[in-house]
Amino acid sequence: MHLFHGSLVALITPFKDGKVDEKALEHMIEWHIAQGTNAIVPTGTTGESPTLSDKEHTRVIELTVQIANHRIPVMAGAGSNNTIEAIHYSQEAEKAGADGLLHVAGYYNKPSQRGLYAHFKSVHDNSNLPIFVYNIPGRAVVNVLPETLAQLSELPRIAGVKDATGDLARPWIERTLIKRDDFTWLSGEDATQVSYNVAGGSGCISVTANIAPALVSKVQKLCEENKWQEARALQDQLMPLHQLMFKEPSPAGVKYAASLLGLCAEEARLPIVPLSEPYRQAIKAEMEKLGLIG
Repeated sequence: MHLFHGSLVALITPFKDGKVDEKALEHMIEWHIAQGTNAIVPTGTTGESPTLSDKEHTRVIELTVQIANHRIPVMAGAGSNNTIEAIHYSQEAEKAGADGLLHVAGYYNKPSQRGLYAHFKSVHDNSNLPIFVYNIPGRAVVNVLPETLAQLSELPRIAGVKDATGDLARPWIERTLIKRDDFTWLSGEDATQVSYNVAGGSGCISVTANIAPALVSKVQKLCEENKWQEARALQDQLMPLHQLMFKEPSPAGVKYAASLLGLCAEEARLPIVPLSEPYRQAIKAEMEKLGLIG
């Protein structure tokens, strides 16, 4: 079994009056461990990493590692389109005791495939933790092609990929090129998690897991046990909620949902604005339908 597998939560960063709410963060991590989440992924996109100061970014990782206390692994979001900054965040995460790193491709500056390889290799050569390549063309504009990922996989600490391409042929193609038994394929989209596992994946870095950790964990457990029909049936029930999480820019939806559970305030940082009323009503109704709230 790979270290990072099953249900990995793309953890929201709780805020209160403009500051990181450390008490809420501790409560959420303890809740996730009790609910069966397999790993914590702080300071990623859902964690609003672009809006965190350097000090806040490091502090959230430190706290997450400290609270998790080796009970479940921590994959720290350390990505940046600035290679120097990506190396810095990687080294800080390593000092904090993280178990792995998540690195997004070079958004905005839009590097070539050679540039992407050089970026990830530089991060690899200047850090000692396993690195997961986060491929999300919808946000980063650039797409880490299968051939580039295969080339990166030849580096010993490139441990896997978080795939948010939405292309379900991608893992099949990549597996013909990457021969390492220890390479890990993780879906980066809740909606594709079961289909992606059929194609060779071993888990999902999930937004919905922030608010339905036991259910998302159950989907992944059913996949692990090759109970595909049961996994599909549960995924069918979760699909409306998965879709609602992204009707407006994330993490507005998931933070509102988390507030209904009493996990944290729905506060997000600009340029993310509060969820509009129709989607509030829809999320609340779906959560009630799933038995997440009364």
